Amino acid sequence: MKLSEFWLAVSDEFGEAYGRVITHDLVLGAIGGLTAEQGIKAGVNTREIWLALCTAADVPANRWYGVGQREPKK
Repeated sequence: MKLSEFWLAVSDEFGEAYGRVITHDLVLGAIGGLTAEQGIKAGVNTREIWLALCTAADVPANRWYGVGQREPKK
């Protein structure tokens, strides 16, 4: 997952404003007790961060994969 895809997925799932709050404030045990933003800065794989964020925020599993992808150009 590219970084741009991660931010698109966060925005799509949580909304832009709350997405920024949750990535800044929510500590994710699955990535060593870092927030998503700290994980990105530390070089943690963005797919791993996304899955940790989904788990911690109780996002239904059917919305974990394939998010962040833009519609193909026609």
